[in-house]
Amino acid sequence: MVVALCVTAPLTACAEAETMGSEDAAIVQRVADGDSIVLEGGARVRLLQIDAPELGEGECYGKDALEELERMLQPKGAIVLESDPRLDRVDRFQRLLRYVRVDDTNVNVELVRRGAATPYFRRGVRGRHAGALLDAADEARDERRGMWGSCRVSWSSNRQVETRPAR
Repeated sequence: MVVALCVTAPLTACAEAETMGSEDAAIVQRVADGDSIVLEGGARVRLLQIDAPELGEGECYGKDALEELERMLQPKGAIVLESDPRLDRVDRFQRLLRYVRVDDTNVNVELVRRGAATPYFRRGVRGRHAGALLDAADEARDERRGMWGSCRVSWSSNRQVETRPAR
């Protein structure tokens, strides 16, 4: 369909079609951790372009990040999964890599805005929501929200976040 659109539509429509990801409706079974969920049917999803502190590895804010995501995604709740054509669709653990939306809220961006996650651009590749993710991180850090006010945070957008309890 994109090929037909690009042949018959103006160049702006062709460029727009190439940057849009596919969208799929899904139902949440449970939240696995601060940046991963399990869908009804068992498919696992890693929220795209973010990283939350890990559970049980001595990191600060891992349990809090999980609880923040649980507040946003209720079991049996309807969500929209959005891929990004610039990025991988599946990770090495066979998890789907997706942005998650509830109504009009981009959950990935909102978790970063709340200080429960940071942007993570694997291999430096930035997806279409990179600007919003970076802006949300600046806002959370400046306002000392979530992990930024509770932990010592070591972060850059090209590596996973590390947190330690504040002294």
